[in-house]
Amino acid sequence: MDGRKEQWSSKLGFILSSAGAAIGLGAIWKFPYVTGMSGGGAFFLIFIAFTLLIGLPMLISEFIIGRGAGKEAISAYQKLAPNTNWAWVGRLGVIGCFLLLSFYSVAGGWVLIYSALSVPGMLITDAANYPDLFGSIISNPMITLLGLALFLLINVIVLSFGIQNGIEKANKYLMPLLFIFFIILVVRSLTLEGAMEGVRFFLTPNFENITSEAILYALGQSFFALAVGFSCMVTYSSYLDQNVSLPSSASWVALMNIFVSMLAGLAIFPAVFSFGLEPAEGPGLLFIVLPTVFSQMPFGELFLSLFLLLFLFATLTSSFSLLEIIVSAFTAKGTRSRKAVSLTSGLIVFIAGIPAALSFSALADFQIFGKTVFDATDYLVSNILLPIGSLLISLFIVHKMDKELVKQEFLLAGSFPNALYSAWRWLMKWVVPIGIIIVFINLIRG
Repeated sequence: MDGRKEQWSSKLGFILSSAGAAIGLGAIWKFPYVTGMSGGGAFFLIFIAFTLLIGLPMLISEFIIGRGAGKEAISAYQKLAPNTNWAWVGRLGVIGCFLLLSFYSVAGGWVLIYSALSVPGMLITDAANYPDLFGSIISNPMITLLGLALFLLINVIVLSFGIQNGIEKANKYLMPLLFIFFIILVVRSLTLEGAMEGVRFFLTPNFENITSEAILYALGQSFFALAVGFSCMVTYSSYLDQNVSLPSSASWVALMNIFVSMLAGLAIFPAVFSFGLEPAEGPGLLFIVLPTVFSQMPFGELFLSLFLLLFLFATLTSSFSLLEIIVSAFTAKGTRSRKAVSLTSGLIVFIAGIPAALSFSALADFQIFGKTVFDATDYLVSNILLPIGSLLISLFIVHKMDKELVKQEFLLAGSFPNALYSAWRWLMKWVVPIGIIIVFINLIRG
């Protein structure tokens, strides 16, 4: 069946799926530990500003390109700029998503394994050493490969059912559950003794703690938080009906992402402060610090299971969009079966992900420019390909795509004044590309 003939069944389904694509490792794992390392409330406030001024305009742009063309990523640029090299923006997105998924699925496998261990209460024990536990899991080849395989298998099954019956239906269940679990955790965290100290750290802006590095972190996080840069949202919006407002939908996605980031902070920091731990624990916050926190709570096993399950849900909904851009590229002409392409794509990603999965065991000594395969792939995707893709999309929407079509898609099904369109276009012409270049230079130098 031709992927282009499918559509989202409703605006809600599209918004939940787009929010699911955006809400993943970045919102629930990276955001809290970067916030903890960058001074708390002031960082959160700056992140919100950058998300609304830079991330949101980029998200609207990808929506406009996708629905304006009615095609998946590669075909969209080919249709909107025929006989040019702009199709390489879409190809870069497919390549970037493939590489990203190859190591993202490894981390997804870790979360899957942790979730499975937490349900029967195997994670929290009196003698548990959480740093050693995490190290033993990621350094075990069989466990990491099993986690990678199972995580990708879930993706393949969901995508093989298509847009409405696969991705949309999964997100309609997973996203509400994610919010419900989060709210339960926030309520529990806020009732701990000493929790308000963590709330003040997270929500009270103290700009004395802000450094130029923290501002650049917030700027970079605003790009990554909304899943823009690799044309995933171009593909998602290509399935969207004409009676849906793109700026309105994008705003809902951005606000949901900010809300989830806030919930993550309110679930984590009060608990961390309550038990006298450091908020600036870095990437180990999820797998090492939080099990320590939950182990000291009444019913800690239950709450740790809930947190890991919601994190698994968020990781899955993001990975759906990464695999979909690959699957849609190979089903665009309608000559290949979606199920066959989903299975084949999942298998190829699994093979490509093996070196990253073994980066902490059999291939630990194999280095690329001083980095493991996992870290080198992460660096290539996050620090080079993603900023380049974001910059090219910002240039395409302003300087190449037909201006009348852009304006029509922006204003369609909405009651927005022309001034709002002009403000968005000004942001895309000046603020967004300058912001991307600043982030790119900082990432390369770092």
